[in-house]
Formats: sequence, structure tokens, C-alpha cells
Amino acid sequence: MRIGLLLAFVFASFAGFAQQKPTELDKSPMDMSYWPDNYPLLKMSGKAKDQPIARVIYGRPMKNGRTIFGGIIKYDELWRLGANEATELEIFSPIKIANKVLAKGRYTLYCIPTENKWTIIVSKDNFCWGSFTYDTKKDVARTEIKPETTVDMVETFTIYFKESTGKANLVFLWDDKKAELPLTLVTTKK
Repeated sequence: MRIGLLLAFVFASFAGFAQQKPTELDKSPMDMSYWPDNYPLLKMSGKAKDQPIARVIYGRPMKNGRTIFGGIIKYDELWRLGANEATELEIFSPIKIANKVLAKGRYTLYCIPTENKWTIIVSKDNFCWGSFTYDTKKDVARTEIKPETTVDMVETFTIYFKESTGKANLVFLWDDKKAELPLTLVTTKK
């Protein structure tokens, strides 16, 4: 009888340890945007012919009354372009960024913002938390874009693709700033 109680106690103890708690809602939830816009809905409705061209996965921090640029996002310092994990750009068809053709694959995006320009960095080092392990040797492209001041205040950091035929701008919005990274679809001749 004692052995049975002891075994039941040991089993119950291990069962309690084996169950993990669900994670709490993150203050900066992860989001995703596609080129073409709403690709999963297009695919579900049978309107998507091919794979998407690209998608971006990023953490969405909130302003929460803070000074963003020149405040929590320091000028002249590396920023992960979001929160938590560094922003990831997945490319399904070759695209050109700053005269550099990027092959199909996954890349990490970083930014070094200043008041008048943002240096966007495309890295081949993936699955990074923040920018703590950033290595310049893994850069595949760098380009400068100009942020503009907007009339509208954007509370939650937002990234999306603004597309036109064969091109798109990867748009970054937060606080009173907007910056756009031009992307061009690389077509291969058959």
C-alpha cells in the first residue's frame, strides 16, 4: 500500500513538471506581411497562381507614450527593426535591393537610424534575438533610405509591402516616422 502511494505521488509530481504553462500574451506580438498583400487569403480563395514573392515576420512594439526615435531607438545604433526576435525577410523569388540581387531564402533585417537617413542591413544570419549577435561579416546588402515625418501618429510599429507591377516598397511606420525600402522583382528569361 505504501509503495502504491509513493508511486502515485512520484507520478503526480512528474506529471506536474511535464506540463508547461502557456506563454503570456507578449507586449510586442509577432506579425507577418506578404507581397502580394493578403497572400494566404488569395491562396485560400484560389486566386494565387504561384508562391508569394516575399514575406516579412516581425515583432510589433508599441509607443506607449515613449519617445521612439532618438529615445528608445537610439540614433547611430543598431536596431532589430521591431521587437524581440530580429525582423525576418523571407524571399520566394529573387528580388533586388539596392542593386543587389537576393536569392530565394531567409534573411534578417536590421537598421541603423539617424534623424535624416536609415541604413537598412540585410544579413544572412537568421533566428536572432534582438541585435545582440549581429556580425557584419554576414551582411549581404546595405542601403540607405530617407525617413519622413508624417502627420499621423502610429502607435504600433508596422511593416507592410506597398506594391506596384514588379515592384514593392517595404514600408516601416512608427510614431511619426515613415520609411520605405524599394524592392524589385527579378525576372528570369526562359
